[in-house]
Formats: sequence, C-alpha cells, structure tokens
Amino acid sequence: MTTESQSKIGRRGFFRIVGAGAAAGTIAPLAPRAAVARETDDEKRKARYRESDEVKTYYRVNRYPPKT
Repeated sequence: MTTESQSKIGRRGFFRIVGAGAAAGTIAPLAPRAAVARETDDEKRKARYRESDEVKTYYRVNRYPPKT
C-alpha cells in the first residue's frame, strides 16, 4: 500500500465515523448535569403566582372572568 491509499477513508470507514458521531451526540445530553441548583423545602412551598397589574390587564383584555 502506498501512503496515498492509506490516507483515504473508504465508504464503510466514513459511515462508521458518522455513526459514532451521531451516537456521541445522542448520549451527551443524557449525561448527568453537575452543580444543579436545588430548591429548599421553603422555596418549593412559596407562592409563585402573583396577580399583578399586567396579569389583570391580560385577563380583562382577553375577557377572562375575574377571580373572586
């Protein structure tokens, strides 16, 4: 074999490389994430929804009945 034929990638070699890249790209998002911020129990229980002026305007404009 000459050096010219050794540097060429064959059809099967090309598809192996493409398949390995696709597999690596699929597995990477499934890896566990490091340093995920966790909420405390108090933060989980706190009220998150606030009926601000913008929310009241949205309800009024879209004709949702007001909360009583």
